[in-house]
Amino acid sequence: MLAGLRLAFSWLTVLPVHVPHVDRDVARWAITFAPVVGLVLGGAAAGLLVLLDKGLLGGVLVVAFLALATRGMHLDGLADTADGLGSYKGPEKALDIMRDGPVGPFGVVAIVLVLGAQAAAIHDWQALVLAVATGRVAFTICCHRAVPAARPEGLGALVAGSQPTLVPVGWVVALAAGSVTQGWRGPVAIAVATGLVVLLVHHARRRFGGVTGDVLGAASELATTAVLVTLAP
Repeated sequence: MLAGLRLAFSWLTVLPVHVPHVDRDVARWAITFAPVVGLVLGGAAAGLLVLLDKGLLGGVLVVAFLALATRGMHLDGLADTADGLGSYKGPEKALDIMRDGPVGPFGVVAIVLVLGAQAAAIHDWQALVLAVATGRVAFTICCHRAVPAARPEGLGALVAGSQPTLVPVGWVVALAAGSVTQGWRGPVAIAVATGLVVLLVHHARRRFGGVTGDVLGAASELATTAVLVTLAP
């Protein structure tokens, strides 16, 4: 369990956390603990927001911080997933585009829209923590035990199908309960983000045959953006 928590921070942040042995069980716990990483990242970003001007410039700098703190991995996954879906190719060719191709037009547009929406919507530190944590809860939804991996190798294959229903449901309920500090829009934001991630996973299964590490990254950015936009003034 502890190794899984360490792996979650190693995978999802720039922190130099060393995990000597990684297998499917450790990876399973890493996904389970991913929302904890989200709370830590969200807390750090919230602290930065409090120190900065809360206008657009503050939002841009917070978004930049989150990109640096996560090595830009989720944004890369967003771009690759957008290019794969936008290619309208069959599963094999779409997966090849996601794995080997440079960032295409769909990926560029997706990154610009998501980063722009996030920067413009950031206004409140509590909403920011909630959004970043929800983005990591998206991993547990993508890795529900009913969702297969699109490839036999890679991160998706290691974590796909690893989460029992109780894990994503428990995290979603916990965040919904914590979101009441935002009034009625808090639970609505969690519901919207959850629904969008479920739709993305369904579409990925139909188009790719399952999820990949890129789909996990795309889901994280989608959920984060949905919460921020829903809670924007």
